[in-house]
Amino acid sequence: MDAMTSPSVANFYDDGSLGVVLAELEPHADKSLVIEYGGRSIQSGYHVTEVKAGSFVTLDCGGNPDQWHETILQVEDIPSQDGRDFMKVEKFRKILAQVATKIELEAEARLTFEVGVPGTPMQVFDVHALEIDGERALLRLAPRPAICKPRHRAAQVANAVSYCASPAKPGCCA
Repeated sequence: MDAMTSPSVANFYDDGSLGVVLAELEPHADKSLVIEYGGRSIQSGYHVTEVKAGSFVTLDCGGNPDQWHETILQVEDIPSQDGRDFMKVEKFRKILAQVATKIELEAEARLTFEVGVPGTPMQVFDVHALEIDGERALLRLAPRPAICKPRHRAAQVANAVSYCASPAKPGCCA
C-alpha cells in the first residue's frame, strides 16, 4: 500500500451485525483476516470452534422486556501448527456459509465473538471496526462491558438532551 494512502475503515461502534460485517469483508476475499482483541492480535493459527445462533428474550433489572438475535463465534487463539499465515477472508466467509446450510444465521443478528487461548476463560467481544490495510483485513473487537440497561438508557437520553440544548446546536433535535 502506498505510504500516502490511508487504510479503509468501517466503524461498527460495537454493534456490528453478521450481514453488515460479512458484506464489508466480501470484496477482500484474498486478504488475511487478523483479529485484534483485548489489546493483542490473535495468533495466526486461530480456529473458529463453534458458531451459535441465539435468540434472546430478557427482562432487565428495571422490569423492561427486550429481545434480539445474536450470532456468536467462538474462536480459539492458538499458534499456527505448520507456519501458515492467517486465515483468508474467503475461508472465514465459507465457514459461515457452510454453517448457514445447517442452522439459520440471520443477517440482522448482532455479531459477538467469544475469544480465548486454551486453558483460560473466554472473553466476550463486540465488533468495533474493520480496517483494510495492504494485504490484511483487521477486525477490531471491543470488550463487552456489563451494564445496567435502565441506567444506560437514562444516560443516553440525558446526553442527547444535553447535546441538543447546547448553544452550538440550537434546534438540532427539533
